[in-house]
Amino acid sequence: MSLFSLRPATALWTPVLLGSQFVFNIGFYAVVPFLAIFLRDDMLLSGGIIGLILGLRTFSQQGMFIVGGALSDQFGAKVIILCGCIIRVAGYLLLAFGQSLWPIILGACLTGIGGALFSPSIEALLAKAGTQSEVRGKRSRAEWFALFSVCGELGAVIGPVAGALLTGIGFRQIALAGAGVFLVSLVVLYFSLPEAHHRKQALKIPPWWTTFRQPRFVAFIIAYSSWLLSYNQLYLALPVEIQRSGGSEKDLAPLFILASVLIIAFQLPLARVARRAGAARILPLGFLLLSASFASVALFASTPPAEGWLRLAPSLCFVTLLTLGQMLLVPAAKDLIPLFAEESTLGAHYGALATAGGCAVLAGNLLFGSFLDHALIPSTQAIYPWLLLAVFPLCSAVALAVICRRLQISLITRA
Repeated sequence: MSLFSLRPATALWTPVLLGSQFVFNIGFYAVVPFLAIFLRDDMLLSGGIIGLILGLRTFSQQGMFIVGGALSDQFGAKVIILCGCIIRVAGYLLLAFGQSLWPIILGACLTGIGGALFSPSIEALLAKAGTQSEVRGKRSRAEWFALFSVCGELGAVIGPVAGALLTGIGFRQIALAGAGVFLVSLVVLYFSLPEAHHRKQALKIPPWWTTFRQPRFVAFIIAYSSWLLSYNQLYLALPVEIQRSGGSEKDLAPLFILASVLIIAFQLPLARVARRAGAARILPLGFLLLSASFASVALFASTPPAEGWLRLAPSLCFVTLLTLGQMLLVPAAKDLIPLFAEESTLGAHYGALATAGGCAVLAGNLLFGSFLDHALIPSTQAIYPWLLLAVFPLCSAVALAVICRRLQISLITRA
C-alpha cells in the first residue's frame, strides 16, 4: 500500500498505527516537557499556578479518554483521529501565540483533549488489526501492542532531544514546530487510514456509560489503574528520592534514558514470554514488580546515602523494577480488553481503561504530594510514603489474579 496515493486508503496498514505513535510522541515530548520552564521563566508564574496548569493538561487528556473512545465507536476511528490532530495543532498554536494566562491554559488543555481523541481510536484500530493477525496465525495482538509501546518509547526518547536542541530559539518556536508535526500527520493519516465501514442498517452502539455496567470490567480497570498511578511516580516520587540521596535534576536524564533503553531492548521478548505464560500469571507478576520497585527504595530511605554513584542505587532499582513491571503488564492488559467488549465498543472500553488511570493519578498525586515531603531527608518517617506506594500495586496483583482466573473460567464455560 502506498502512503502517497491521492485517494484515501481502502484497507488498514498496521505499520501506519505504529508510525503514528512514534511521530505523535516526538511531537508531544518535544514540546510538553519544556512547558513548565516556559511558564516559570517567560510567563513568570508561581509554582502553584504551574502545577495547576500541568495538572489540568494531564486530566484533560486522561479524563477525556472515554469520551474520545466513545466518539470513535460512534463515528469511526479515522474522523476522530483527524479531529484529535486538528485540536492538538490548535493547542500548540495557542501556546505559541498566546500572550496572557488564559490562552496558555486553553492551549495546554487542548493538547490534552487532542490526545484523548486520537489515542483510544488508534488503540482500538490496533486491537482489531491484531485480532485479525492472530487469527491468520501471524503476530499476536499482545505482540502488536508491545511493538506499539516500543515505537512510542522511541518517540519519547527522540522528542525531548529534539526539543532540547531547539530550546535556544525559544519555547514558542518549539510549539510551532510541534504544530507542524501534527499538521503533517493530519495530511498523511487522511490518506493512509481507511474510512469506517458503513452498514446499510443503522448500527446501534450502546452509549459510553454502559461500559460501567459490567461489574467485572469495572473491577478490572480499578485494579489496573494503580499501574498509571505507580508509573507517574517517575515524575513525582523519583525526584524526591534523588534529592534524599544528594543528587540533582541532572541525575533524572540518565534514569529516564535507562527506562527507555529497557523498553526498546526487552519489550518484544517479554511480550512473547507473557503470551506463553498467560495474563492470569503475568498481570499479578507485573504488579508485584511495581510493588517491589517502591519497596526497594523503602529499604534505603532511612539510611544516609552512599558515596559516589552508589547513592543512585535505590533510584536505579526503582526505575528498573518499575519498567520491567510495566513491560509485562501493559500489553497483556490491553490484550484482554476485547474479551470485555464488542467490536463496536472497543474505543469506549480502551478509553475507560485510561480514564480510570487518570483519575487514580489525580487522586494519588493529591494524596502523596505532601506525604512525600517526609521522604526528602533520611529518617524512619521517609520509609512510610514508599511503603504506602507499594501497597496499591500489591492490592492490584491480588485483585487481578482473582479477576483473570474468573475470566478464564467464564471463557471456558462459554466455549
